[in-house]
Amino acid sequence: MAKAKIVWKRGVFAQIRTMPAVMDELNRRARRIADAAGPGYETRPATVTGGRVRGRTSVKTATTTARRNEARDHKLLRALDAGKD
Repeated sequence: MAKAKIVWKRGVFAQIRTMPAVMDELNRRARRIADAAGPGYETRPATVTGGRVRGRTSVKTATTTARRNEARDHKLLRALDAGKD
């Protein structure tokens, strides 16, 4: 029996990681994390990174109260599960 040979096209992986649907999913997950963390947290829109060409987004504190809560209670760390499906 002949062995199947798989030829990977590396450029396609970068295309998949930066598709609009993938970027929208990143934004949606970041928004859920920010909402779960509470008021004072905001998201940055997903952008394409250099190097390995991936989408990246972030959730950050936007107010002084949120910064204090983050330092004391680690609200973002506790809210990470909200980004899972």
